[in-house]
Amino acid sequence: MAANGSSTVSKSSSNNAGAKPSGPTAEQVVGNFQRMRQEQRSMASKASECEMDNNEHCLVIETLKEVDPSRKCFRLVGGVLVERTVKEVLPALENSKEQFSKVIETLTAKMEAKGRELTEYRERYNIRLVGEGEGQSAASGESEGGALKGGTGVLVS
Repeated sequence: MAANGSSTVSKSSSNNAGAKPSGPTAEQVVGNFQRMRQEQRSMASKASECEMDNNEHCLVIETLKEVDPSRKCFRLVGGVLVERTVKEVLPALENSKEQFSKVIETLTAKMEAKGRELTEYRERYNIRLVGEGEGQSAASGESEGGALKGGTGVLVS
């Protein structure tokens, strides 16, 4: 509200100087933050999906290790059911399991990096999530009006 009260002074000085506003607007900050959060959620979802596939591969591998290698088995490849033997399918499953493990490791590292990036972004633009720190308002330096002292913050739902 204080920025609105001094808007006439700002407008006249900015029109005379012809300067561009520095930094992104609150809407841009919120949009970027929400985009970054969505990217992190997407990575977490993909990692969870890969983890489930990896667990299924482990179960099938453990089951097939106890079966005669010349026995017929069927494998779904690209939506097509293919008939093979256990000795042909088992190495392919183990290779797929290793690939899932590598993808999970990569996604986990990317999620951690994105988490650090989100934390830095939140601190840089003083972003608070709705319902976060409601009990800490007196300790965090808020005035009675709910605005932060010493700078502006962005509230994200």
